[in-house]
Amino acid sequence: MKKISRINICLSACFLLLFTACKKQGPSIDDYFLNYKIPEVPVKADYTVGAFYYVNTAAFNANVKYTPLAGKYISSTTTGIPAATIQMHIEEAAAAKIDYFIFTIRSKTFEAANFKTDTTMLHSFLTAPNVSKMHFAIQFQFTATNYGVTLTGNNDANGNPRGTPIEANAAKLAGFYADMEAVGNFMSNPNYQKINGKPVLLINKAQDMNSNMDAANPGSMQPLFAEVRKRLSALGADAYIIGEQDNWTAPNNFFYKYQNSFDALYEANMVDNKGILDRNYLFGQMVDQNWAYWKQQLESWPAGGLTPGQKKMEFVPCIQAAYNYQIQAPTNTNLSITRSADWYKTYTNVAKRNASGSRLILVDSFNNFQFDTQIEPTQEYGTTFMDITRQAFKLN
Repeated sequence: MKKISRINICLSACFLLLFTACKKQGPSIDDYFLNYKIPEVPVKADYTVGAFYYVNTAAFNANVKYTPLAGKYISSTTTGIPAATIQMHIEEAAAAKIDYFIFTIRSKTFEAANFKTDTTMLHSFLTAPNVSKMHFAIQFQFTATNYGVTLTGNNDANGNPRGTPIEANAAKLAGFYADMEAVGNFMSNPNYQKINGKPVLLINKAQDMNSNMDAANPGSMQPLFAEVRKRLSALGADAYIIGEQDNWTAPNNFFYKYQNSFDALYEANMVDNKGILDRNYLFGQMVDQNWAYWKQQLESWPAGGLTPGQKKMEFVPCIQAAYNYQIQAPTNTNLSITRSADWYKTYTNVAKRNASGSRLILVDSFNNFQFDTQIEPTQEYGTTFMDITRQAFKLN
């Protein structure tokens, strides 16, 4: 009996060892490439932070649960933002050490009324008595239909859609250049934001642009932007041009457009998960991986107008404090991102991990309450998100 017991014990021990060995060799959560924590990234030098500044009459509908310290300053009966509120916003942003506000400007040629509305708002900012505390930059709102641009049809010999390029209509092309010059006229303002000595120009929906001037490189926008830069230089503005691409997409899809055209690119609001829940549950890690890929790709591509010390294109992280689909569409079933100080801190670290050499950061937004992306102080959460922004991106 003792001999049998010893055999049983030995067999049990062997089985346990075999089970343990098999268990170690099998798949584990430790092997999952998104199973990591976003580390704290110390600030070794200041980042340059720009915040998008919004003007929208739908900003404070009944579903907005936060009240700015400045009060609900936009309604269906107001035009623009009151002068006193603009002054308060400048003080708040300066306290958070935000470097500049970004104002959207639409086409002067094809949307004259909207251009007037946009520039009137910008003029209100520029005439604020404390404006010297805050720089500004312009994002030009590129609307493909204004210029007759399409991305489909007009297939080449291989069946690839070339669409309708901007130069297909001489008047439309001239209008685009005129629009760029209209924006360039603001760049001589002493408060205009510069990056490495160059005034920064942002252009949204860069992937929707289409040019075919370069016969050797179909789809390349190099000749188009070479002319834009020439015209801006004539106004004394050697611009640093940042393009925007849709969120959760790969830059490689449009490499032929961007190379030798833009100086940098950013990805639109990643907080919009487009109905894919994993992007909420693993947000920090998924954005971190996405942006690391963007940064790697862009920094291997030639830029359109190199700044001192810059050899390739740059990636610019763009962050948000939260996102709420249901403010504008209460029946929307997408999962919103609940506002949280810890969540926002993590996002700032993801941004710092992936910023390129010029150390540029975009915050979308300062005051977009209609989607709850704002960092503007409110009665409910105070200056929390302004404080986190300052602490995350500035040395002192």
